[in-house]
Amino acid sequence: MPDSLPPLAPARPTTRVIHGRERHDDLEWLRAKDDPEVLGLLEAENAWTERATAHLAGLRDSLVEEIRSRTQETDLSVPVRRGTHWYYGRSFEGREYGASCRVPVADQADWTPPVPADTAPDRPALPGEQVLLDLDALAQGHEFFSLGASTVSPDEHLLAWATDVVGDERYEVRVKDLRTGTELPDRLVGTAGSVTWDPAGNALYYVTVDDSWRADKVWRHVLGTAQDADELVHHETDQRFAVGVGRTRSERFVMVVSHSKTTAEYAVLDVTRPELGLRVFLPRRDDLDYSLEHAVIGGEDRFVITHNADGPDFAVATSPVDPTPVQAWQPLVAHDPATRIEDVDAFAGHLVISQRSGGLSRLRVLTLDDSGVAEDFLVPFDREVYTVGLRGNREFDAPVVRLGFASLAVPASIYDFDVASRSLTLLRRTPVLGDFDADAYEEHRLWATAPDGEQVPISLVVRRDARAHGPVPTLLYGYGSYEASMDPYFSVARLSLLDRGAAFAIAHVRGGGELGRRWYDDGKLLRKRNTFTDFVACGEHLRAEGWASRLVAEGGSAGGLLMGVVANEAPALFDGIVAGVPFVDNLTTMLDATLPLTVTEYDEWGNPEADADVYDYIASYAPYDNVTEQDYPPILAETSLNDTRVLYVEPAKWVARLRSTAPDRRPDVLLKTEMSAGHGGVSGRYQAWARRAFTLAWVLDRLGLA
Repeated sequence: MPDSLPPLAPARPTTRVIHGRERHDDLEWLRAKDDPEVLGLLEAENAWTERATAHLAGLRDSLVEEIRSRTQETDLSVPVRRGTHWYYGRSFEGREYGASCRVPVADQADWTPPVPADTAPDRPALPGEQVLLDLDALAQGHEFFSLGASTVSPDEHLLAWATDVVGDERYEVRVKDLRTGTELPDRLVGTAGSVTWDPAGNALYYVTVDDSWRADKVWRHVLGTAQDADELVHHETDQRFAVGVGRTRSERFVMVVSHSKTTAEYAVLDVTRPELGLRVFLPRRDDLDYSLEHAVIGGEDRFVITHNADGPDFAVATSPVDPTPVQAWQPLVAHDPATRIEDVDAFAGHLVISQRSGGLSRLRVLTLDDSGVAEDFLVPFDREVYTVGLRGNREFDAPVVRLGFASLAVPASIYDFDVASRSLTLLRRTPVLGDFDADAYEEHRLWATAPDGEQVPISLVVRRDARAHGPVPTLLYGYGSYEASMDPYFSVARLSLLDRGAAFAIAHVRGGGELGRRWYDDGKLLRKRNTFTDFVACGEHLRAEGWASRLVAEGGSAGGLLMGVVANEAPALFDGIVAGVPFVDNLTTMLDATLPLTVTEYDEWGNPEADADVYDYIASYAPYDNVTEQDYPPILAETSLNDTRVLYVEPAKWVARLRSTAPDRRPDVLLKTEMSAGHGGVSGRYQAWARRAFTLAWVLDRLGLA
C-alpha cells in the first residue's frame, strides 16, 4: 500500500431545509461534470486505485487469459428465423464486437436452424451469407460503442439500426438497403435506441427522451424526409410514465405503451383498419397494470391481456381487438398467488406464458385449436436452481418455441421445443474450452431466515471438492429492486473464482420478483429496509451454517444502494464490498425532480420532497447520509463518467465522505471511474474481460485467494 494518503475532496458546505429538517452536504459541488477540478479529482482517485491494486496486476493478466482460454472467440449464434431468412451473429478472435449476418431459408417447411460447416473468420459460416452489420467497422474510431436496435423491414429489404458512441444512451438511427448495400441518407439523432418498422416498410417509429432522460415522445419518420418533419405520434406528459412502441408478432398491430412502475396504457393501430388511427385500448387507471398480445383463438382475432385486475400476481384474459372495458374481458388463466405470471407470447397455434413459482422461472404452453385452448402444460426442467426463458421467437407461425436455459454450473443453452410432440432439442450449449466439466460443481438452493421470519432464498455454486475441509471464501451478490429477479446464470469469468476454491451465491432478497409480486411490494417504498435486512440475513446464514469463511458482497446500480446500506449497518459481516455504478446518494437524487429518472422512480422509492414520512424513511438508510466514523470493510466503488442512470457523482460523493470520516482517509476505499463508458460499463468484449478481471482480482484478494 502506498505511503501517501488518498485524495480528499475539499468540503464546500451547503444546507437545505426540507420539512423543517436541515440537511448538510459538503460535496454537492462534485456534480459539475465539466469542472476541471472535478475531473482532476476523479483522475486522482483512479491513480490511487491503480497504485493500491498494483500488486494484483499479474493476477488480472492471469484472469484475462483464463477467460480468453475458456472462450471460443470465433463463434456463431444459433440462427433465428424471420421471414425468408435465418439471422445470426458472429464473433471473431481478436475483434471486440463481431458481425450480424443472415442466409436465405432453404426450405420453408423446415424449422431446423442451419449448422455451420466452417466458422473461419475469413469465410462465410453458411452458404449465401450476407453480412448485415460489421460492428467493429462501425465502432472504429470510438472509445465506446453500443448497438441498440437492429431490425429489418417487413419485406426484409431494409435494415435500421441504432448506435451510441458516447455511453449516454442517446442513439443515432441509420438505414441501409440490403439489396444494394448502400446507406440511405436518413439520420435520426437523439433517439432512445429502439426502432420499429411501420408495417408498410416505408417509415420508422422511434422514441426520444426529455431533459430528465425519460422516454416521453413517439415519432414516425417517413424514409427520405428530414427528421424535423417527423410526425409526433404520442407525447407522454405525465412524468411518472415512460413510452415505448412496438409491433405485434402477427404484424397486424402497432402498439404505443405508456407505463409507470404500477400502471399501463396501450394505444393500438390496426394496420388492416388504418382509418381508425391510434386508439387507446383501455384508459389508464392507477395501479392497473396490463399488457396486450394479438392472437387468433377459436378462429377469432383476440387480444390476450396479462393484467393485475384480479390480483397482484397477474391473470390472463382475452377480449375483442377493439377497445374493451375490464368487465368485458374473458378469463383465460386465473390469478394464483403461488404463481407470478410475467408475460404471454402469442403464436398462431399456441400461447407461451412466462411465469415463476417457488423462486424459479418456468415456461407454460397453451395449445390452441378451433374451439380455443386445447392443452395446458409446463416445459419440464428438473435442476434445483436454473433459469429458463424465451429466446428469439420472431415468427407468428412457428411450430417450435426457441428457449434459453442456464444454471450456475450449466452454460447458456439454446433449445427448440416442439409444441406438438412436447420434445426438447438442444441446439447449442455455449462451449467452454479447456477441461471444464459442469459436474465438477454443485448447486444448491438455501434458505435464510430474515429478522421478521421471512424465508429468503439463496442460490449457490461451488466446486464439489472445495468444501471438503469446511467453509470456503464466498462472493455474495444482491440486487433487490424493481421486481427484477436475479435468476441463476452461468459465467465463464466466474470459473476463475470457483476454481480457486471460492463459492458464489445470489441472495434473492425482497424488492426483487423471485417469489412473486408480494416479494417486490415488501421491498420497496416504506418497506425498503427488508431488502437490506434480507441480504444481511443471507450473509449471516452462509457463515452460521458453515458455507462461508470469508465473505465479500457485490451489487450494482440499485444493488449498489444495497451495498452502501450494508456497509453502514453490517460492516463487520463482510471482508470486502464491491459497489458497481451505485445509487448511494439516493436522497439527493429523489429530492431533485430535474434529475434523470427521479419522477418515474417515485413509485419505487417514494417522493421525499412531497412527503415528510418518506423523507425521514429514506434519510434513515441513504448510504451517503449515514456514513459514520466507524470501521468499514475495504470497498471498491466502480462508476462511469457518462452514466445517465446513476450519475458518477453519487459514488464520487460517497467515497469522498467515507474519506472525510477517518484520519487516514480510508486508503482501502477505492473509486474507479471509467471516463468513456455508460451505465453498463465499458464496451467491447476484451475491454469487458479486462474490466471484470480487475474486479475479480480485488475480490480474490479480499477472499484470501489472490
